[in-house]
Amino acid sequence: MYKKGFDSEMYMTKQSEHILKRISSFDKLYLEFGGKLFDDLHAARVLPGFDKAAKIKLLHKLRDKAELVICVNANAIERNKIRADYGITYGSEVERMIDNISAMGIYINCVVITMFTDQQGAVAYRRKLENRGIKVYIHRPTKGYPHEIDTIVSDEGYGANPYISTTRPLVVMTAPGPGSGKLATCLSQLYHENKRGVQAGYAKFETFPIWNLPLNHPVNVAYEAATADLQDVNKVDNFHLDAYGEITVNYNRDIEVFPVVHSILEKITGKECIYKSPTDMGVNMAGYCIVDDEACREASKQEIIRRYCKALCDLKQGSGNPDTVSRLEFLMSKLGINLSDRNVVEAARVKNAANGEKGAIALELPDGRIVTGKNSERMSAAAACIFNSVKMLAGMNDRQKLISPYVIGPILDLKTKILKEKHNTLTLEEALLALSICAATDANAASAIEQLSVLQNCEAHSSYIMNKADENPLRKLGIRLTCDAEFVDGTLFNE
Repeated sequence: MYKKGFDSEMYMTKQSEHILKRISSFDKLYLEFGGKLFDDLHAARVLPGFDKAAKIKLLHKLRDKAELVICVNANAIERNKIRADYGITYGSEVERMIDNISAMGIYINCVVITMFTDQQGAVAYRRKLENRGIKVYIHRPTKGYPHEIDTIVSDEGYGANPYISTTRPLVVMTAPGPGSGKLATCLSQLYHENKRGVQAGYAKFETFPIWNLPLNHPVNVAYEAATADLQDVNKVDNFHLDAYGEITVNYNRDIEVFPVVHSILEKITGKECIYKSPTDMGVNMAGYCIVDDEACREASKQEIIRRYCKALCDLKQGSGNPDTVSRLEFLMSKLGINLSDRNVVEAARVKNAANGEKGAIALELPDGRIVTGKNSERMSAAAACIFNSVKMLAGMNDRQKLISPYVIGPILDLKTKILKEKHNTLTLEEALLALSICAATDANAASAIEQLSVLQNCEAHSSYIMNKADENPLRKLGIRLTCDAEFVDGTLFNE
């Protein structure tokens, strides 16, 4: 059941205060935004109460001082890398970010395609953005990186990248996901700014790992789970410990690259670096805003289990990696958790067995009650479960029909007779549309529609890998779905 563990208002206040303090130290601050700028769903899941739009709301407050640069790795474009939360490519996510951020009145300077080596997909993507009036810069791999500092900090290294003209005191570097080249773009800009006599600085807007939580706190372990495919590992920041005698937590890539970044910053500015550790570079007040530690611990454990289920499904579908699965199994064992700690898993499997292994789903309502649904000739398991849930929430009889036969009949005829689909089963997407039509004239259907918002943040589990017409509406309803790594039938093509 959902329980608040984080104060998002406090977080935005503390975080903005510290950003403004950093800005005051420089003529211009390049601030790398770690994690998702828009819809930070991971943070919202592991820190219940965290506003998934907290970062963009904070940036909106600073919009008169700030401009954005969006980085995307050319290799991610080339291989159509997917943002898992929404099931869209990194390229599409960049476009979504541009639309949503611009609509809020926040100035977007440009898009930078990093690690560009003339990949055909990246070339086409650049052309697509430029045809829509978006300014695009190309950054190739930095010559000499990471060990040849003199080459890196020269016209052959960062100087080979085009200078991005910026005009505001805060330049935010963001991206659709990790590995997008935000740090390299920041450092490249610092090199160019220094040559122009501008005192520019660098800092990192960080959320995870949370530096002032214990190394093995479930919130921090959940971050390792989120980056299991990258094999990220949280570690004690030895540079911070040596400098201040204080134990803090950072992750391996930031710790490993710190000596290089430290040397580069000193080389660029010709001064002693103000940062003594990667923790120093971060602006992260999240740890001070946890109001219920136990709620955050439990939420994080559930997130790790969800990540594990997804990794198993990815592996089954051919897009995953056995090493990722092994890494998640290790993290689960470290916290002493397993699939049985997710209540809806067993309920879905029991329902599936009772349904002759034809597929079932279980959902936990906010009050802890478990509702199930099964695949049938007329309705998918997801549709059945959602309809059973809203009827229970509205206090209706389980036998109450919510979709009129005068509505469902033409839909089924369209599917089978016109569109020539093999199955006449209503997907969740189709069932919700039919329900909304019936709600115009039927009070019960209207009451059911009103209950849909109650399902946000509910946990659900399917005994099989769902098709998109069932999975996507569940995601949009805010339901946290996991699936067993099984196909409901023997067909290879699954829309």
